[in-house]
Amino acid sequence: MAEITAALLTFLKAIGKYRWHAVVITWVVAIVGWAVVLKLPNQYEASARVYVDTQTILKPLLSGMTTVPNVNQQVMFMRRTLLSRPNVERVMRMVDLDVKATTAKEQEELVSEVTSRIKLSGTERDDIYTISYTANDPKLGKDVVQAFLQIFVEGSFGGKKQDSDKAVQFIDDQIRNYEEKLAAAENSLKEFKIRNAGLLPSSGGGDFTTRLMSATESLNSARLELAEAEQARNAIRRRISGRSSPGDGAPIVANPELDARIAAVTKTLDSLRTQYTEAHPDIVANARLLDQLIERRKTEAKNPRASADPGAGYSPMLQQLNVALADAEARVASLQARVSEHSMRVEQLRARSEQAPEVEAQLAQLNRDYEVNRENHQKLLARRESAKLSGDLSSVTDMLTFRVIDPPTAPTMPSGPNRLRLFSLVFVIALGAGLAAAFLMSQVRPTFLSRAALQEASGLPILGSISMNWTSEQTIRRKRRLIGLGTAVLLLLGLYGAGVAAILARPAGM
Repeated sequence: MAEITAALLTFLKAIGKYRWHAVVITWVVAIVGWAVVLKLPNQYEASARVYVDTQTILKPLLSGMTTVPNVNQQVMFMRRTLLSRPNVERVMRMVDLDVKATTAKEQEELVSEVTSRIKLSGTERDDIYTISYTANDPKLGKDVVQAFLQIFVEGSFGGKKQDSDKAVQFIDDQIRNYEEKLAAAENSLKEFKIRNAGLLPSSGGGDFTTRLMSATESLNSARLELAEAEQARNAIRRRISGRSSPGDGAPIVANPELDARIAAVTKTLDSLRTQYTEAHPDIVANARLLDQLIERRKTEAKNPRASADPGAGYSPMLQQLNVALADAEARVASLQARVSEHSMRVEQLRARSEQAPEVEAQLAQLNRDYEVNRENHQKLLARRESAKLSGDLSSVTDMLTFRVIDPPTAPTMPSGPNRLRLFSLVFVIALGAGLAAAFLMSQVRPTFLSRAALQEASGLPILGSISMNWTSEQTIRRKRRLIGLGTAVLLLLGLYGAGVAAILARPAGM
C-alpha cells in the first residue's frame, strides 16, 4: 500500500511540475472539440412502419391441390435483400442523390453512407417492420424512406409469374423427353415379345416354372384317367369273356373290389411319382402292392367263378356289355391322345427350361423400365398442372397484403446529434490529454523529486538534502501562479457549465 501511495505521489509531483502545459493543452483540446460539437449539423430521422398480412383464405382452400407460396419466406427474403447494393443505388436514383457523385470514388462513398444510415427493424412474429433513415435534410430523409418502402412492397410481387413460367417450361421439356423414352421402351417391348412369343409367361398362367408344373400335373392327371379307363375297359372285356366262355353255361363274374383297389393303388402311385423318385419308400411299397394285386387278378382269371345270375347269359345283357366296351374303347383312345399331347407339351417346356428364365428376366427388366418412365411421365403431367395453378396463385396480390401503419413524414425536430453527451466527452478527453501531456513531458525531461528516487536510481547512500528557501518576491510570484492556475481551471469548468446549460436550453438540438 505504501509503494502505491509513493508511486501516486510521484505521479502527481511529475504532473505538477508541468501543470501549466497540462492546462494549456486542456484548454486547446476543449475549445477545438467544443467548437466542432457545436458546429455539427442537425440530423433528422424519418421513419415508416408497415404491417405485412400473411394470412389468406386461399392457403387452406388450395392446400393439397398445388404448391402454395411461402409468404413468410418471401417477406424474410425481402427484408434481408432490401439493403442490398442494387436497391440502394435505385433509391439514390429515385431521390436524385446520384447527381452529387461525379466520380466512382464519390459514388462508393455515397452508397456506403446511405447504407449506414438506413435501418430496417422488426420481427417475423409480429409482421410489423420499421424503416428509418437519418439525414441532414428532413425532406431527403422522408423521400429515402418512401423509396425503400416502395421497393419493400414491390419486392413481394416481382418475378413470381416469370419463375412459374420457367418452371412450366422446364417440366414441358422433361415431359417431351419422357415421351420419347416411353416410345422407345414400347418399341423394345413389342420387338422382344415378337422374338420370344413362345417363352413369355401367359396373362393368367404365371411364369415358366408355373406353366411347367401345371403341364406336368395335367399329364399325370391324364395318365391317371387313362389307367382308370383301361381298367374299366379290361373289366368289361373280362365280363364279356366270362359270359361267352364254355363250361356249364354259367357266366364268369369279375372281382370289382380287386379292380377298385388296383385302380386306387395305381392312382396313388402316379401321384407319388410326381413328387418323389422311384427309390422313395412309399413308391417302392405301392409298386410292390400293385404287383401283388395284379398277380392276384391273374390268378382269379385262371380260375373263374360262375356267375350266380341266371339271366346274365341272355343276349340283351351281352349287347349292353358290347356297347359299354365300345364306349370304353373310345374313351381309352381319347385319353391316349390327351396323354400324348400333354407329354409333347411337357417335353417342349423342359427343352426350353434353360432359356425361359433369361427371357422372363429380360421381360421383367423391360417392363420395369417402362413402368418407371410411365410413372414419371404421369407425375410430370400432374406437376405441370400444379405449377400452372401455383403461378396463377402467385400472381394474386391477396396472398400478401401490406398496410402502412405510419407513413413517412418530414420530421420537424432534429433527432441528433446528442450534443450534451459529445460536449461532456470532449471535456473528459481534454482533461485526459492535458494530464497525459504533462506526464509525458516529465518522462522526457526526468528529475528526481525525492531522496528515495535519487537513491534508488544511483544506488548510493544519500547523506542529506538542502531545503529550498523562497524569498518574499518568489513567494508572492508562486502564489500568483497558483491563483492563475486555479483561475484557468475554474474558467474551463465555468465554460463547460455554460455550454451544458446552453445545450439543455435547446433540447431540440440534442
